[in-house]
Amino acid sequence: MVGLSMSIIKTIPFGIATTLIVACGESSSSVSPQESALPGDEAPIEISSGATMDSPDAKQNTPNSSAGEQSGAQSSENTPAANPNSSGSQPADPAQKPGSAATATSADTSPASSASQTTPTVQPGDGSDDNEEDDNVNLDGTETTLTFSGTDVTIANDNGCLEKAAGVVTVKCSGNYYLTGSATDFQVIVNTAATDTGKVDLFLNGVSLKSSDAPIYVQNAEKTELHLVKGTTNSVEDGATRTKTYTVNGKADTTKAAIYAKDDLSVKGSGSLTVKANYNNGIHTSNDLKIKKSTGTLNVTAANCGIKGKASLTVNGGTITVNASKGDGIKSDEDDAAALAQGKGNVKIAGGNITITAGFDGISANNTVLITKGETTDEPTIKITSGGGQTCLGNSTGSQGGRPGGGMGFGMEGNSCSPDSSMKGFKADSSIVIEAGKIDINSRDDGIHSDGSITVTGGFATVKSDDDGVHAEQTLTIKGGTVEVTMAYEGMEAAYMNFEGGVTSVVTTNDAWNASGANASSSTGGNNGGRAGPGFGGGGFGGSDGSKVKVTGGFHYLYVGTGDTDGMDSNGDIDMTGGVVVIECRMNGGMGGMVDSNGDTQISGGKMLGFGTNNSEEGTQYSVSFTADKYYGTSEIAFKPSFSGSKMVSNVGQPAAVNSVDGMQKQCFGSSTTNCVYYK
Repeated sequence: MVGLSMSIIKTIPFGIATTLIVACGESSSSVSPQESALPGDEAPIEISSGATMDSPDAKQNTPNSSAGEQSGAQSSENTPAANPNSSGSQPADPAQKPGSAATATSADTSPASSASQTTPTVQPGDGSDDNEEDDNVNLDGTETTLTFSGTDVTIANDNGCLEKAAGVVTVKCSGNYYLTGSATDFQVIVNTAATDTGKVDLFLNGVSLKSSDAPIYVQNAEKTELHLVKGTTNSVEDGATRTKTYTVNGKADTTKAAIYAKDDLSVKGSGSLTVKANYNNGIHTSNDLKIKKSTGTLNVTAANCGIKGKASLTVNGGTITVNASKGDGIKSDEDDAAALAQGKGNVKIAGGNITITAGFDGISANNTVLITKGETTDEPTIKITSGGGQTCLGNSTGSQGGRPGGGMGFGMEGNSCSPDSSMKGFKADSSIVIEAGKIDINSRDDGIHSDGSITVTGGFATVKSDDDGVHAEQTLTIKGGTVEVTMAYEGMEAAYMNFEGGVTSVVTTNDAWNASGANASSSTGGNNGGRAGPGFGGGGFGGSDGSKVKVTGGFHYLYVGTGDTDGMDSNGDIDMTGGVVVIECRMNGGMGGMVDSNGDTQISGGKMLGFGTNNSEEGTQYSVSFTADKYYGTSEIAFKPSFSGSKMVSNVGQPAAVNSVDGMQKQCFGSSTTNCVYYK
């Protein structure tokens, strides 16, 4: 069909097979979409709704997050733009007390007709305030109203800016328009003059629009806003194919979504809107898309991607449910280098209660994903299932918040079983910043993945994955908040790993922390001190690649399954000067164990306590038999392991059984109330 000629087909190699993928911005619903660059797309959409978010439950003695840290903060020496300072929200060391377009349809104009209407509660203002709700205001009968019935529309109080033709009505001027009634095949097009700098406000006031094309199509407007009127239920649904091609600013255009805009679009209000996209995307804008702060409900079901703002996408509130069976849930895929340099290609979540089920990535951005808190105390709640969720690693959560229960481990070392396609929870090309919110990710691929950096300063994130829990190609920095990886192949991985504060907990089938991929030239050293005995000499095999684990604060729990596994592993250096680290390593083969590095290992501060079944490559090691029914440690730190073994690592003296933890401070890991460390 003519519409399909607009699709962009990419050939992407996945291992041996070659897969044809249509990007979210394009129009095939029968082909699984993967990446998102769409040449020729222009502007995104703005949608606004809002819901109060519950903050994560506070844990006993949990360090406060440091919201407001800058996304680009780095904290490790040997790390680009390093900043060695911690957030300051918790003690670094517990010992220190921690032109217009012409449509293809005919332009015959029907005379305007009036229709009486009784409609409750709308706010006839311009909706310029992003935080403004649609209040209970009785209409006075002078509003420009479009009442749909079957394949026709009746216009009341025509302002001279509406053009009616067969199956379509075109809004040609800025202003307020109230939509009500039900249409079986009718389209609303917004196409204002380039000289019109006003805003088009479409009040969805109990309207149901179905169309074989896009029921709502913004061809040209300075800005368009959809108001979900309080107390109303609204819906749009498009057809499974496209037969029309439009000319917009001299270029051919086929509508790619049920709600499709070439310019900025926003959504707000306390009513509800259901979008069913049978052809491609649910809501798609070529510029900025914004869901504003209000208490509305938005449900999107799409054959491809759910909600896409090409230039940017911002969510400030609302209850949002997205089901994108063959695409990404929420995304911004700006691919122009100049636009990216100006800060486009971002997804910002600053409020709302969001549930995403996606065939591929849950939330994806070609630049930055930012999860933060809005102007009020509300924080976002985000639940993502991507690629069907974790399916092949198995789950041994037991009764202790992610640790295998009953003192039993989970099988042999697991293998990553991530798919060829990207099925991640969060994915960003530049950076991911988490400052607030309650996040729950269940992903077939990495839970949280950035090709650049990941910075966490607040919030509570729970991740379950068939591959890495948290993965940054460059720098991972934890300054505050809580990150709990309940099951993954590797828990956290980056070239530079900086733990300055917060609480982390990982349960993995392979390495818990893995610093690798710094791309520095491999040194010829690598075995400077052999196996670490009472000292902290460097060691390892293969030479350092320049990667680094640096711990200066926070509370961290690392559990790894049996096999050739490591707890704290670096292909470069390890440097610990503060914080609390507890490691459980059921390694039964290979070399490494509780602590392993290919470069220098310096453990000069903080408190480390490790439990293992085999020797540790690094750290001060002791032959101490332990069981799962007692606390072990020293007068400064104590922990009850989940299995029995005979090797321990400690940097605070000879460990032994601890008879009592009375008088010690308690910090639990993740959501557990029993997997806790005691310390002074």
